[in-house]
Amino acid sequence: MLVQNILKSKSDDTVITVKAGSLMSEAIKVLSQRKIGTVLVSKDGHTAEGILSERDIVRALFQHGGKILSKTVDAYMTKKLVTCIRDDSADKVLNLMTAGRFRHMPVVEKSQLVGLITLGDVVKAQLTELKMEKDALQDMIMGH
Repeated sequence: MLVQNILKSKSDDTVITVKAGSLMSEAIKVLSQRKIGTVLVSKDGHTAEGILSERDIVRALFQHGGKILSKTVDAYMTKKLVTCIRDDSADKVLNLMTAGRFRHMPVVEKSQLVGLITLGDVVKAQLTELKMEKDALQDMIMGH
């Protein structure tokens, strides 16, 4: 299965971003209100400059305490993004996420943000694909 198929299967393909320079308190509010685990940092909503996850926030709180709320996302976001493209396979993305120990990956084409997939999206897609293969094999065995 390809990333483009995973993006098509998502019920909501909106990529939530906050502007570079936004306060951490604003980003945390967005995460809480939208019930999401990460937000992309972008100056224009089309290019990703970084990503801020719940894990980044917890790490920052542990190291610096509540004063992070009045700091900007730039100080705590992950700047070195690992991205994929629509034509990447689910297997490749899953391997990258597992090796990098992260759960969210921006999908980028020609430097433009086109989506965001989660570890859950990839696992769901692979389970769907496995079920289809299982059903096809069962039909072959049964002579259908």
